[in-house]
Amino acid sequence: MPPLKTLVLALATTGFIGLTPLAAQAAPEAVSHQLTEARQEGSIWTAFALNRHLNPFPLKVQVEDGRALLTGRVETPVERELAEQIALGISGIDSVDNQLQIDPDLQPEESDSPTLAQRFDDATLTATVKSKLLWNTNTQGLDVAVKTEAGVVTLNGHARTPTAKELAGKLAANTDGVRRVNNYLSVSTADSKADEVRNAAKDAKAAISDGWITSKVKSSLFYSRNLDALEISVATQDGMVSLSGTVLSNAERELAIEIASNIRGVRGVDAGALRIVS
Repeated sequence: MPPLKTLVLALATTGFIGLTPLAAQAAPEAVSHQLTEARQEGSIWTAFALNRHLNPFPLKVQVEDGRALLTGRVETPVERELAEQIALGISGIDSVDNQLQIDPDLQPEESDSPTLAQRFDDATLTATVKSKLLWNTNTQGLDVAVKTEAGVVTLNGHARTPTAKELAGKLAANTDGVRRVNNYLSVSTADSKADEVRNAAKDAKAAISDGWITSKVKSSLFYSRNLDALEISVATQDGMVSLSGTVLSNAERELAIEIASNIRGVRGVDAGALRIVS
């Protein structure tokens, strides 16, 4: 965001800029207009910062009357076009003056600290893995801390059985975007039978709706690195899940059935309408 615009906005909104009576009348509208442009600039800049193709490059953004001016350098025409399309996707941006220069010899900026995009991806992966553990019948009660750094997921805490530990690692590893899993869960069988009884009683009392089940099955399929979930439809009635659509192999079909079967509240899975296409 241009420092001058930021400074003007700050001075105007705090009253440090003296205004004539006529200017004072127009000031609220002018400041509101500038604030809108500042937000649009910030939105474009954030989108660039979160994009892996664009965040290594020195890009500048300026917005005026719905027109975004892009300056700086990128390595290829692909990145130049991408920047323009992202800017056009911001609400209120009607046109883009794309003055980005193409420099094939440009070296992307490197940093020892993670980029905004990497931190965003890591936070998203952490939330995704935590959700999958929570939704799964066999891992919902585990005491697990999840941490992600540069796509590497680390699991710490306790599992009641070796099988539960292995499943937690498998759920994390099968999440799209995860590069590696460090499974440091310790196995403690103490009171495991009592825990199972308590969890079974809790699940029996819990009213898990068909809508909740459908939502979590869809999300779990979508988060899987080995499935094209967009081609799979999910419906649930009285805890019975029906899968339909297409997959590319029998392995994908079996994986979809396994994922759906392990979601809390699922009584059974019918995959008769899930076809394999080549």
